[in-house]
Amino acid sequence: YAMLLSLIFLIVLVAAIVGFVFRHEIKTNFESNLNLALEDYNVTADRHSEAVDTIQRTLHCCGVQNYSDWERTEYFSQRGIPRSCCKNQNDCSEEDLKDPNKAKLKVFVDGCFFLVTSTMESKMSVVAGISFGIACFQMIGIILSCCLSRYITNNQYEMV
Repeated sequence: YAMLLSLIFLIVLVAAIVGFVFRHEIKTNFESNLNLALEDYNVTADRHSEAVDTIQRTLHCCGVQNYSDWERTEYFSQRGIPRSCCKNQNDCSEEDLKDPNKAKLKVFVDGCFFLVTSTMESKMSVVAGISFGIACFQMIGIILSCCLSRYITNNQYEMV
């Protein structure tokens, strides 16, 4: 049992170290995937487009770096900036969303990349705390199972 807990403890430790070491690659990968999602954004509302809309509505952001990222997409040439960027859904017309100057007043101007990464980093302390707590319980389990094993081998089973 102690060996199993030790193995799980090592796996969690390695995963935490790998996540910490490669955090910059994770950010870069997320940014490139968000850029791809903007380029492939379409009217048919596939799951990538729905994810972009959800991020923009939830975090009150628009685009990757800012709202002008939408100007480089095919969707912008057809319909303008998506409605999920609007500050007030009732005050956003399609004509306003097609004109970047008018849209600046009606949509969220901050980009989603910075908001998503800062939200993830702020939640990492909670994740690290929970992981540390679990690791402490695992260490206690390892120590207690070793003590039990030593007690059993020192006091051999009695024959009845």
